Amino acid sequence: MSDRPRVAVLSGFGINCETETMAVFEMAGATADRIHVNRLVNGEAKLVDYDIMAVPGGFSFGDHLGSGRLMGNRLRFGLREQVRDFVSAGKPVIGICNGFQVLVKMGLLPGDEEVSLTQTASLALNDVGRYDDRWVTLEFDQSSPCVWTRGIERIRVPVRHGEGKFVTDDRDLLDKWSDSGQLVARYVDPSTEFPGSSDEVLPYPISPNQSWRNIAGVCDPTGLVFGLMPHPEANHSTWLGATWTREDIEHGEGEGMAIFRNAVEYAKENLQ
Repeated sequence: MSDRPRVAVLSGFGINCETETMAVFEMAGATADRIHVNRLVNGEAKLVDYDIMAVPGGFSFGDHLGSGRLMGNRLRFGLREQVRDFVSAGKPVIGICNGFQVLVKMGLLPGDEEVSLTQTASLALNDVGRYDDRWVTLEFDQSSPCVWTRGIERIRVPVRHGEGKFVTDDRDLLDKWSDSGQLVARYVDPSTEFPGSSDEVLPYPISPNQSWRNIAGVCDPTGLVFGLMPHPEANHSTWLGATWTREDIEHGEGEGMAIFRNAVEYAKENLQ
């Protein structure tokens, strides 16, 4: 592997955040390629040639049959072995917003040790009953194995979704995922001191979707696969922040960049 890890940023069928996702990986020290899903399915490109995979946000397949459902099936059945081999090889994967919905509905998240691709959770309609676009504060579990969030306590990022309420039909799984550090990102009241995450659902708009246990993102048992509803790539510069005009700050890199730098550094250290 070269000094710059290679990132496969998936595109096609309504994904529309691939350009900014490629940009943040490039800024973090990687080389990013836009890869149409069909090229992987047809064998024109192969995941094995990459070190990181990203499923960006957007409205894949127009959200028909539920956000992320059809793209999740496309990956689950069209790229099943490629995805399983990718994760088994210790390579990081991220899904952002619609990409998170895809990873959950294809069964890669919250996932299991066998990478069985069995769906155990979903992202349901926001309780407010509409698409919501606003800034939120996330808090990260410091004991989580997630390689993407190491050393990050809190960040401010925007959400842009109508189906972001994390749910499962087996509530006992929430305890299992919590104990294993997989409930890695939660919506939190920014006025509280760190650590301040809570299992009790916070009021809207602190929790923009009323997700169970305020879950904003989860990882798989290995910590390599990570997905979240908010958009960290949308806060790659302080100039993009929601409050910088009211703050006395020195402009530079935005809070969301730490997530991508963590993955790139992991790839450099472990996949050479």
